[in-house]
Amino acid sequence: MWFEILPGVVVMTVCLLIPGIATAHIHRFSNGGKEKRVAPFRYQWSLMERDRRVSGVNRYYVSKGLENID
Repeated sequence: MWFEILPGVVVMTVCLLIPGIATAHIHRFSNGGKEKRVAPFRYQWSLMERDRRVSGVNRYYVSKGLENID
């Protein structure tokens, strides 16, 4: 019957979801608990580079507020 295909569909769906979820958690772990930032446009890339320079530790995800900038 048609419902015999359901276990296979469930297994395939789980196998396709695991890498995406794992990648998100790995990025969050490696970026100090923050989401991965992407920069598809040149302006966004320049903002990320600015944050990297301002952070003082050469990492864009360790940002300082305006009150902490020397």
